Amino acid sequence: MADFDVAIIGAGAVGLAAGYACAKRGLSVLVLEQAPHIGAGVSSRNSEVIHAGLHYATGSLKARLCVQGRRALYTFLADHNVACDKSGKLIVATEENEIPALQGLARQGEINGVEGVRWLGGEEARALEPQLNAAAALLSEESGVFDAHGYMGALQGEIEAHGGAVVLNSPFDGARAVDGVYVIQVGGQAPTQISTSRLVIAAGLGAQACAAKIDGFPAAHIPALHFGKGNYFALHGVKAPFTRLIYPPPIPGALGTHYRRDLGGVARFGPDLEWVDHEDYKVDPARVASFYATVRRFWPSLPDGALQPDYAGIRPKLHGPGEAQGDFVIDDESAHGQANLVCLFGIESPGLTSSLAIGEEVADRLGA
Repeated sequence: MADFDVAIIGAGAVGLAAGYACAKRGLSVLVLEQAPHIGAGVSSRNSEVIHAGLHYATGSLKARLCVQGRRALYTFLADHNVACDKSGKLIVATEENEIPALQGLARQGEINGVEGVRWLGGEEARALEPQLNAAAALLSEESGVFDAHGYMGALQGEIEAHGGAVVLNSPFDGARAVDGVYVIQVGGQAPTQISTSRLVIAAGLGAQACAAKIDGFPAAHIPALHFGKGNYFALHGVKAPFTRLIYPPPIPGALGTHYRRDLGGVARFGPDLEWVDHEDYKVDPARVASFYATVRRFWPSLPDGALQPDYAGIRPKLHGPGEAQGDFVIDDESAHGQANLVCLFGIESPGLTSSLAIGEEVADRLGA
């Protein structure tokens, strides 16, 4: 008999949401995290934006899970008193030639079942945000920002309230299937061994490395990992100019450098997309020139010297420069041939918004 019904590798938003979904179904859950605190990786270095679900391809996991996850997320945040601001989002065409891209997004949002999307002319957009430069805009009323760390803390609390455990400083050193259970080697200062009936790899940037440590996992089913660095700059000495999220039309591989006002009232811009070959979280101050050029397209009165380097994150992308952006990869036995094992790869944006729905998807695929 196994020590646990489910072991989950990675205590970011998605791993914790999967643990919550399984624990709610009456399973004994263990979440292992190599870092000294939860949400130390991708989940701690993002925009904390709640996405409505307009941007994602018809029939994709991203489209379905973002819409489902966003709806569930607002309820969860309210039920657990986690701070959020359903501020809305304006996706802006600053020139006439960008309007067709917005029209395409509006059609995609309708296909994806996104509610609360409205077309605005330039004057209507400026009536909402007077400092905005806009030829036209889409208003997404279901978008917002929230306290991602408070959210992850609430997920951990739910797992523990259902009898599960989140164990920190516990790196995954490998697993092998023995008599229908997975025997897991746990590293750290006090290495140990545990067994589980079901195993989930939700390790973000480490997902590929973890999958490679599972005996018998087919290497051909481990997708290549590309590091998509996103840099952020914060506004200093100037009042936040907009109350809503402001986004440009999407760029290849990303949603584009956008504006947000966080829950503390600080205005931030980012992320851009910088391809790197290793984890590097330093923000190069020289990148500010491209930020000024981008931001001034929708906020022409941005003063000189107002942007300061803030922070950076790394997105676990499954496509490289010049390649088409793909979907989430949630692989179960039908893909890799190993029973009771789910591996998640490429869970970047909108992974945070989608996390509760991803957790339910994982639990379903485990037969929980």
